[in-house]
Amino acid sequence: MDSRRTTASVNWPGLSVFALVLAAWEAAVRSGTIAFEFLPAPSAILAGAVELARDGILLRDLLHTLLSIAIGWTIAMIVGVVVGLLLGFSPLARRYGLASIEVLRPMPGIAFAPLGLLLFGFSLQTELVVTVLPTVWPVMINTMGGIANAPPRLTDVGRTFRLGSYEIVRYLLLPSALPSIIVGARISLGLALVMAIVAEIVGNPEGLGYGIVREQQALHPEFMFAYIAVVGLLGVILNAGVLAITKALWPWTAPRQPA
Repeated sequence: MDSRRTTASVNWPGLSVFALVLAAWEAAVRSGTIAFEFLPAPSAILAGAVELARDGILLRDLLHTLLSIAIGWTIAMIVGVVVGLLLGFSPLARRYGLASIEVLRPMPGIAFAPLGLLLFGFSLQTELVVTVLPTVWPVMINTMGGIANAPPRLTDVGRTFRLGSYEIVRYLLLPSALPSIIVGARISLGLALVMAIVAEIVGNPEGLGYGIVREQQALHPEFMFAYIAVVGLLGVILNAGVLAITKALWPWTAPRQPA
């Protein structure tokens, strides 16, 4: 039964379309229909990825990017959930804090790359400066919305049972807001990947982002596209991991799979 459910959850039509696109790309390059000098065929990109993996360079860069994502996303989750809970539960906190958040939220994280370079140079800390700011907002806003939009009767029930504010938030409001928080976490994780790659491209000579730039400057397009493919695959794996953990721990919050 589990195998049938797993099979049903795979988007086979979408995968078929993707496979057809790759096949058309391969055929166009090999036949000369597409004759760009630095556009390799998918088979050449796969061979380049295998060579990078064999040399250990790809694994080293992948581990660096994963470390950056893990630290940045963890910081964003902690700050976003804590501040979101405060803003969602306390009208006073929303009154005095929401304006500052709305000023900071539209600012792109990459704008802080020069600040990170001045403070920390080419380092992991610079990546975190660029990564954390954009990734904290989806978690914070979704947490605040989930708490603020919780049914008022939950608070009334807590007061009836003489629960304190901490108990009301922890045992009543937080479970109610959990689906909204998980949506924010998924969006935040995708942003963490994007911003980590951007930070490595512009401000740190390590990781998958730097690998893209390094191979582009060395005129190795098959290696460059291999890094790009790994970034895309990493995004799919991270999203699938969050969905799997969500389904295992809180099955009622997992989104329904499209038919």
